[in-house]
Amino acid sequence: MADRVYPSSKPNPHPPQPLNGGGPAFPPTKSQVNSATRLPYRPQPKPRRSRRGLCCSCCLWFIMLLVVLVILAAIAGGVFYAIYRPQRPAFSVSVLRIAALNVSAAGHLSSRVDLNVTARNPNKKLIYFYDPISVSVLSGGVDIGDGSIPAFVLDAGSATVLSATTSSSGQTLDSAAGNDLRKSSSLPLEVDMDTKAGVKIGGLKTKKIGIKVRCAGIRAPVPKAKASAAVSPGDGCKVKLRIKIWKWTL
Repeated sequence: MADRVYPSSKPNPHPPQPLNGGGPAFPPTKSQVNSATRLPYRPQPKPRRSRRGLCCSCCLWFIMLLVVLVILAAIAGGVFYAIYRPQRPAFSVSVLRIAALNVSAAGHLSSRVDLNVTARNPNKKLIYFYDPISVSVLSGGVDIGDGSIPAFVLDAGSATVLSATTSSSGQTLDSAAGNDLRKSSSLPLEVDMDTKAGVKIGGLKTKKIGIKVRCAGIRAPVPKAKASAAVSPGDGCKVKLRIKIWKWTL
């Protein structure tokens, strides 16, 4: 015997409404619900990098590049030193003679100093090539003569003797300096030399750098009635390299 179906005694407060005036009403599908609640797509603008961030990035890359260049230069310098063992050139005053020295009553100086300078290249694989050398002879800070030595080339492991004559004519001295030069029978002297030199390695020539040479501790007799004797100091001179980086000289 079939079961009977009895209608519910409670009325439905929300009866389904027909669509378009007729037919049964169906609940909305999941896709319809999602499409109804989904917001319309709006493309978002790309964030712009600030100028400060861009500047920081450029500075970082520049510092990294600088560090790499410094490391490469240090490696190249180490390899060069290990292969060639470079040494500074050596200078010494082998002979010096005060040929003439006269101070007038008005304080005018007239002098002539002859000297020989020995230049040596202690390197076995490097050749030095020099510009003309300016030579100054001083006594107690007073310049008593200036001269020059022509340009020359010094081969590896060689030495050469360079002759120079310094002179002064008409230079006016103060009374104290003039009196000291008149009364002295011998003078303490310093020889200053200034030039530029480069290095030749095979077929490669480097850029020239400044060289300052000072020879001190020399004492020579002052000529009176006859010519004075020459002295042979033979002591080595101090050699300083003057490397210029942009506006600074080291």
